[in-house]
Amino acid sequence: MDIKISPSMLASDFANLEAELKKCETAGAELIHLDVMDGHFVPNITIGAPVIKALKAVCSVPFDVHLMISEPLKYIEDFADAGADIITFHAECSSDVGETIDKILSCGCKAALAVKPGTAIDAVYPYADKLSMVLVMTVEPGFGGQSFMEDMMPKIEKLRAEYPDIDIQVDGGINAETIKTCAKAGANVFVAGSAVFKSENPAATISLLKKNAGNK
Repeated sequence: MDIKISPSMLASDFANLEAELKKCETAGAELIHLDVMDGHFVPNITIGAPVIKALKAVCSVPFDVHLMISEPLKYIEDFADAGADIITFHAECSSDVGETIDKILSCGCKAALAVKPGTAIDAVYPYADKLSMVLVMTVEPGFGGQSFMEDMMPKIEKLRAEYPDIDIQVDGGINAETIKTCAKAGANVFVAGSAVFKSENPAATISLLKKNAGNK
């Protein structure tokens, strides 16, 4: 499986978003991770479709949009029109999961399904044949800078054994050390926030993350 690093804009300097995007672009990131929170599904509010549309105009890296919202089905068209390439939403949301996946695909985006730490990985199995990616949260969603939850690794191992060809993403507490643990379990797409944006040399950090993910 290809190793992909997806820097999380949640950890970036919001006063200089274009410059932060360019930093990721030149550093070799495969994806840009954009967290959308509604203050209801998770106890935080971030950005919406208009901001993503503005960012898309100044960035060529594919956008990996993570919807931490209660009713994603209502907003799929908005985020697709804004420039999302991958739309991830949560199995625990209020919308019909199958209908939401079909809506994402009909809008020309790749569909991904996320599970919170307390949700069994089996929740994604009925939909796996339509998914490009599954996101296993390694922190409770809602805020950046949380500690990595190593006890999520059995979920990744189980999913990789069941679906050897699907992209498995991890999000939460990913750094040069924890990425080794996730890669060994079977993950291949890594959301890195603070590790990239707090680095004095993002290109070197992304290179190190990829190297460590490859050395299982």
